[in-house]
Amino acid sequence: MPARSTIINGMTIHIPTMDDVHRAQIVLAEHLSAAPLIRSYRLEQALGLPVSRRVWIKDYGWTPSGSFKCMGALNWMANNSDEIGERPVVAHSSGNFASGLAYAGSRFNKRVTIVMPESAPQVKFDLTRSFGAEIQTYDITTDHETQARSKLTEALVENQNGVQASPYDDPYVIAGNGVGGVEIGDALRHRGRSVSHFFCQVSGGGLLAGHALAIADCFPEAQIVGVEPSGANDFQQSLAADERVRLEKPTSICDGLLSYDVGEHNWPILRRHVSQVAAVADVSTCRAMKWLYDNHGLKTEPSGAITTAAILYGGMDLSGEGDIVIVLSGRNVDNVAFQQWLAADGV
Repeated sequence: MPARSTIINGMTIHIPTMDDVHRAQIVLAEHLSAAPLIRSYRLEQALGLPVSRRVWIKDYGWTPSGSFKCMGALNWMANNSDEIGERPVVAHSSGNFASGLAYAGSRFNKRVTIVMPESAPQVKFDLTRSFGAEIQTYDITTDHETQARSKLTEALVENQNGVQASPYDDPYVIAGNGVGGVEIGDALRHRGRSVSHFFCQVSGGGLLAGHALAIADCFPEAQIVGVEPSGANDFQQSLAADERVRLEKPTSICDGLLSYDVGEHNWPILRRHVSQVAAVADVSTCRAMKWLYDNHGLKTEPSGAITTAAILYGGMDLSGEGDIVIVLSGRNVDNVAFQQWLAADGV
């Protein structure tokens, strides 16, 4: 189990450390190649950076599941495989953890059932089913009143004697996600680079917590910035209140960033390592999607493009001596919706 524990609300919470991330690195090496770290000359130009500084995009759209989610899912599956045995694995997901967990299930020969919003992008349904998972749906628009997601997930676990996986609030998931941060650190240190700013999406917090562990370890001087939609800014409110804040109904086109609150396992890591938050309006995310498509040919989902929006349109102070790294968390987006967002007002 992870090496560090803390007591929250009378419960022992296991907080992952870099030792756990390095163990996850061994697990993931059997199943995944590193997602590419791409230098963006166009972003360097757009930001007016001096020639001594660079901008890097960590693009998780190249993973088998089209997002970062397969990393945490694989590490969770590997560490729970014996306990799972022949039982099914059950999880709720907006879509990317669905395909990530389905991929992990296919690698470990486990049955997977996912609870997804009926309004999730079709590409996420198709990708999840392509790895053999079963799907049940719920109405996300009324979930804040009905708690349909939780009730359906719990019923499946009980009726099928299943094992539930958390999309983000789990030490193995966090450690698996942190492997991407190690990849960033290894690649940049090999080039003799330093990092002044690191921008990463935050919702439930599993991606940012894992990467924050690794980036803080590799580049202690880096400013780690969480990026979330302005209509789903529970993390921004949580940092301001110095406690986890739960939103009643988060709203955004970023369907992958609509968690009600930050996970308990993630919160201690984020409080320690994340220095600031950028809350981004959806119109800016649309502009960033178009910018990435026009300048790099990258077709990204809104949740993936929001970090680009933060550095281009968020008024962030990017002064410093090192490089800027942004995470592109996923690229699973339907064609029709993508074209509509590119044509949205303000773009």
